[in-house]
Amino acid sequence: MIRVAIPCDGQRIATHFGHASRFVLFDADPDNGRITAENVEDAPPHQPGLLPQWLAQRGTNVVLAGGMGVRARQLFAERGIEVVTGVEVHDPKEAIEQYIKGALSAGANPCDH
Repeated sequence: MIRVAIPCDGQRIATHFGHASRFVLFDADPDNGRITAENVEDAPPHQPGLLPQWLAQRGTNVVLAGGMGVRARQLFAERGIEVVTGVEVHDPKEAIEQYIKGALSAGANPCDH
């Protein structure tokens, strides 16, 4: 089982990780390609370096994001959390479904800071 966090604005994947208003947390079984749980949590107030710790405390193994800065990627790496940036799918459920099937394609990371 894995827990995948996807930063969202409204119903769409956020283009900038640090500005997400909420996170959809999916529990999934990659062995059978099924989502076993879905939970939505409001993001905490923005504070540099907080989100990697906050998501790690929630058992996150993977983050699928549109764009993410270098520092956030480093903080996730320090916690052993896989990060996929440049996700071009807009629907979080579609993104997780593609990810657990090994079919998620990612483009360029739009964040350069």
